[in-house]
Amino acid sequence: MSNANNAKLQVLTPRNSQLIIIDHQPQMAFGVQSMDRQTMKNNVVGLAKAAKIFDVPTTITTVESESFSGYTYPEILDVFPGQQTLERTSMNSWDDQKVRDALAANGRKKIVVAGLWTEVCNTTFALSAMLEGDYEI
Repeated sequence: MSNANNAKLQVLTPRNSQLIIIDHQPQMAFGVQSMDRQTMKNNVVGLAKAAKIFDVPTTITTVESESFSGYTYPEILDVFPGQQTLERTSMNSWDDQKVRDALAANGRKKIVVAGLWTEVCNTTFALSAMLEGDYEI
């Protein structure tokens, strides 16, 4: 196969990618110490707005909203009015069939991951999606 036909070498664009927003919930953010929490929230809202403007399919998923974590920040939900948030009980988003189905339905193998926690939200999901779903992160 020539490099020109290798999808993994294609530059990330709005037409070949999708976004997943993982666990941007108030209780999950209490432990964030690496940056100012308001700045973090502003950054993910800005990313969501860019995805909306460029028509990038976006999946929003949460964990234990009612029992512990709280609901996705309303500023994120306001960007995608009426869009379903995928509720999970497992920490690794990839473990949830609803999440895997939503990503597959978008038909794009390049995923931009905006997870709150590096290890659980981002790395564990990314490794699982690459291994089991043949996605690019």
